[in-house]
Amino acid sequence: MNLGNLKPAKGATKKRRRLGRGPGSGYGGTSTKGTKGQKSRAGHSRRPWFEGGQMPLQRRVPKRGFTNIHARPVETVNVSDLARLPGGETITAEVLKAAGLIQNPKARLKVLGDGELKQAVRVRAHAFSAGAKEKIEAAGGTAEVIEVKARPKRFKKKNAVAAKK
Repeated sequence: MNLGNLKPAKGATKKRRRLGRGPGSGYGGTSTKGTKGQKSRAGHSRRPWFEGGQMPLQRRVPKRGFTNIHARPVETVNVSDLARLPGGETITAEVLKAAGLIQNPKARLKVLGDGELKQAVRVRAHAFSAGAKEKIEAAGGTAEVIEVKARPKRFKKKNAVAAKK
Protein backbone atom coordinates (compact mmCIF):
# COMPACT_ATOMS: atom_id res chain seq x y z
CA MET A 1 0.00 0.00 0.00
CA ASN A 2 1.26 3.48 -0.82
CA LEU A 3 -0.13 7.01 -1.23
CA GLY A 4 -1.04 6.36 -4.84
CA ASN A 5 -3.66 3.71 -4.11
CA LEU A 6 -5.25 5.00 -0.86
CA LYS A 7 -9.04 5.25 -0.95
CA PRO A 8 -11.91 5.38 1.57
CA ALA A 9 -13.37 2.13 2.92
CA LYS A 10 -16.26 0.58 1.02
CA GLY A 11 -19.55 2.30 1.99
CA ALA A 12 -17.79 5.22 3.70
CA THR A 13 -18.62 7.74 0.96
CA LYS A 14 -21.81 8.71 -0.86
CA LYS A 15 -22.34 10.46 -4.19
CA ARG A 16 -23.61 14.00 -3.69
CA ARG A 17 -27.12 14.94 -4.86
CA ARG A 18 -27.10 16.99 -8.05
CA LEU A 19 -30.19 19.14 -7.58
CA GLY A 20 -32.13 20.80 -10.35
CA ARG A 21 -30.62 18.77 -13.23
CA GLY A 22 -33.79 17.60 -14.93
CA PRO A 23 -36.52 15.02 -14.25
CA GLY A 24 -34.26 12.05 -14.99
CA SER A 25 -32.13 12.74 -11.93
CA GLY A 26 -35.08 12.50 -9.57
CA TYR A 27 -34.13 15.86 -8.10
CA GLY A 28 -35.33 18.15 -10.89
CA GLY A 29 -38.18 20.66 -10.84
CA THR A 30 -38.40 21.99 -7.30
CA SER A 31 -34.96 20.61 -6.34
CA THR A 32 -36.27 18.87 -3.18
CA LYS A 33 -37.49 22.19 -1.72
CA GLY A 34 -41.21 21.42 -1.98
CA THR A 35 -43.58 23.87 -3.66
CA LYS A 36 -43.59 27.65 -3.30
CA GLY A 37 -43.17 29.60 -0.08
CA GLN A 38 -40.36 31.54 1.56
CA LYS A 39 -38.15 28.51 2.18
CA SER A 40 -38.22 27.46 -1.47
CA ARG A 41 -36.84 30.79 -2.68
CA ALA A 42 -33.20 31.59 -3.36
CA GLY A 43 -31.42 33.48 -0.61
CA HIS A 44 -33.78 32.34 2.13
CA SER A 45 -32.40 32.70 5.61
CA ARG A 46 -34.36 33.37 8.76
CA ARG A 47 -32.84 33.96 12.17
CA PRO A 48 -33.26 30.91 14.43
CA TRP A 49 -34.98 33.06 17.09
CA PHE A 50 -37.44 34.65 14.60
CA GLU A 51 -41.03 33.98 15.74
CA GLY A 52 -43.01 34.93 12.64
CA GLY A 53 -43.41 38.59 13.55
CA GLN A 54 -44.73 37.81 17.04
CA MET A 55 -43.04 39.83 19.82
CA PRO A 56 -39.90 37.73 20.43
CA LEU A 57 -39.29 35.99 23.74
CA GLN A 58 -36.16 38.02 24.51
CA ARG A 59 -38.28 41.18 24.30
CA ARG A 60 -41.29 39.79 26.20
CA VAL A 61 -39.32 38.69 29.25
CA PRO A 62 -38.74 41.49 31.83
CA LYS A 63 -35.16 42.60 32.31
CA ARG A 64 -33.77 43.10 35.80
CA GLY A 65 -30.44 44.25 37.17
CA PHE A 66 -27.25 45.11 35.37
CA THR A 67 -23.56 44.23 35.26
CA ASN A 68 -21.41 46.82 36.97
CA ILE A 69 -18.47 47.46 34.63
CA HIS A 70 -16.53 49.11 37.46
CA ALA A 71 -16.82 46.14 39.86
CA ARG A 72 -13.42 44.92 41.03
CA PRO A 73 -12.98 41.13 40.93
CA VAL A 74 -12.76 39.46 44.35
CA GLU A 75 -11.39 35.99 45.11
CA THR A 76 -12.59 34.36 48.34
CA VAL A 77 -10.91 31.70 50.47
CA ASN A 78 -12.20 30.04 53.64
CA VAL A 79 -10.23 29.40 56.83
CA SER A 80 -10.68 25.66 56.18
CA ASP A 81 -8.71 26.11 52.91
CA LEU A 82 -5.88 27.83 54.80
CA ALA A 83 -5.73 24.89 57.23
CA ARG A 84 -4.84 22.55 54.33
CA LEU A 85 -1.78 24.61 53.35
CA PRO A 86 1.62 23.84 54.88
CA GLY A 87 2.47 26.21 57.76
CA GLY A 88 5.61 28.30 58.06
CA GLU A 89 5.44 30.62 55.07
CA THR A 90 3.27 33.71 54.67
CA ILE A 91 0.04 32.91 52.83
CA THR A 92 -0.45 35.34 49.92
CA ALA A 93 -2.51 35.34 46.73
CA GLU A 94 0.43 33.81 44.81
CA VAL A 95 0.68 30.92 47.29
CA LEU A 96 -3.08 30.31 47.02
CA LYS A 97 -2.90 30.37 43.20
CA ALA A 98 -0.06 27.82 43.26
CA ALA A 99 -2.18 25.61 45.56
CA GLY A 100 -5.13 25.89 43.13
CA LEU A 101 -7.44 27.63 45.62
CA ILE A 102 -7.93 30.83 43.58
CA GLN A 103 -7.88 31.66 39.86
CA ASN A 104 -6.67 35.27 39.68
CA PRO A 105 -3.87 36.33 42.05
CA LYS A 106 -4.23 39.97 40.91
CA ALA A 107 -7.85 40.18 42.13
CA ARG A 108 -8.66 41.39 45.64
CA LEU A 109 -8.45 38.57 48.17
CA LYS A 110 -10.98 38.11 50.99
CA VAL A 111 -10.67 35.46 53.69
CA LEU A 112 -13.96 34.09 55.04
CA GLY A 113 -14.46 32.33 58.39
CA ASP A 114 -15.85 28.91 57.42
CA GLY A 115 -13.92 26.04 59.00
CA GLU A 116 -11.33 25.59 61.75
CA LEU A 117 -7.62 26.45 61.94
CA LYS A 118 -5.16 24.53 64.14
CA GLN A 119 -1.70 25.94 63.25
CA ALA A 120 -0.55 29.55 63.39
CA VAL A 121 -0.39 31.15 59.95
CA ARG A 122 0.45 34.61 58.66
CA VAL A 123 -2.10 35.66 56.04
CA ARG A 124 -1.87 38.71 53.77
CA ALA A 125 -5.19 39.63 52.13
CA HIS A 126 -7.20 42.71 51.17
CA ALA A 127 -10.08 41.87 53.54
CA PHE A 128 -11.03 39.48 56.33
CA SER A 129 -14.45 38.64 57.69
CA ALA A 130 -14.78 39.17 61.46
CA GLY A 131 -14.98 35.40 62.05
CA ALA A 132 -11.92 34.68 59.88
CA LYS A 133 -9.77 37.29 61.67
CA GLU A 134 -10.89 35.93 65.05
CA LYS A 135 -10.05 32.30 64.11
CA ILE A 136 -6.62 33.18 62.64
CA GLU A 137 -5.62 35.18 65.73
CA ALA A 138 -7.04 32.51 68.10
CA ALA A 139 -4.72 29.95 66.46
CA GLY A 140 -1.75 32.28 67.11
CA GLY A 141 -1.46 33.64 63.57
CA THR A 142 -1.68 37.14 62.12
CA ALA A 143 -4.16 38.61 59.65
CA GLU A 144 -2.39 41.34 57.66
CA VAL A 145 -4.57 43.69 55.59
CA ILE A 146 -3.12 44.83 52.26
CA GLU A 147 -3.87 48.53 51.79
CA VAL A 148 -4.89 49.58 48.28
CA LYS A 149 -4.53 53.23 47.32
CA ALA A 150 -7.78 54.81 46.19
CA ARG A 151 -7.72 55.88 42.57
CA PRO A 152 -7.48 59.66 42.29
CA LYS A 153 -10.49 61.53 40.97
CA ARG A 154 -9.85 62.34 37.33
CA PHE A 155 -12.20 65.27 36.89
CA LYS A 156 -12.84 68.15 39.23
CA LYS A 157 -16.26 69.71 39.37
CA LYS A 158 -16.56 72.90 37.33
CA ASN A 159 -17.82 74.94 40.32
CA ALA A 160 -14.83 73.92 42.44
CA VAL A 161 -12.40 75.04 39.71
CA ALA A 162 -14.26 78.35 39.23
CA ALA A 163 -14.29 79.02 43.00
CA LYS A 164 -10.47 78.69 43.20
CA LYS A 165 -9.94 81.39 40.55
